[in-house]
Amino acid sequence: MALNRFPYRLALGALVGLLLAGCANKDRLATGALPDDYRTRHPIVLTEGERTIDIPVASGDTRLTQGTRDVIRGFAAEYRNASSGVIQIMLPRGSVNGHAAQIVRKDIRRVLAAGGVSPKKMIETTYDASVTGDAAPIRLSYVAITAQTAPCGAWPEDLTLNTLENRNYYNFGCATQSNLAAQIANPTDLVGPRQMSPIDAEQRGQVIDSWRGTEKGDGGTTIVFN
Repeated sequence: MALNRFPYRLALGALVGLLLAGCANKDRLATGALPDDYRTRHPIVLTEGERTIDIPVASGDTRLTQGTRDVIRGFAAEYRNASSGVIQIMLPRGSVNGHAAQIVRKDIRRVLAAGGVSPKKMIETTYDASVTGDAAPIRLSYVAITAQTAPCGAWPEDLTLNTLENRNYYNFGCATQSNLAAQIANPTDLVGPRQMSPIDAEQRGQVIDSWRGTEKGDGGTTIVFN
């Protein structure tokens, strides 16, 4: 009788073993592709940023040079496209060119106004420039939404660990993301697509004629590829 019970005990033991194995913690494999993606570590985000430009002024200047005027016009054009706030005109105080800066600021206001900036949007402030003892620039600045990444250069992990695990290091891809963000002219393009512009009917007709081909005098057709 004992011999007949042995197979049943063996089967029961195997069943209990399977049940216990099902309750045990499974070794779940997780891919490292997403955590190791530089676009996840260094995302491009839209944030408020200050855009500035420094206008050099010599102690003997009484007006802006033509090259400086062109730079200010370009800055005004960027302001109109990116912001609707105010432009700060920061004048140096206590520097050797302080008097010249007070004279040149009138020229700066006129150039900004000619570039489409309302005089009500211009705010004049001063900053202490007596520490350097040298000629200090006039700084123009405004705040606008900017596409950017977090500052690069962080090294929170040991590089040898990344090498042994065949993963790229933490700072990998940060400079690429930062440069890509700096090339985005309109940060809102990351939010959604723009409205489609009207179709150029004349250009469309020329393209269609080119694909259809032009008729020749002998009755044949010549296909033109531009």
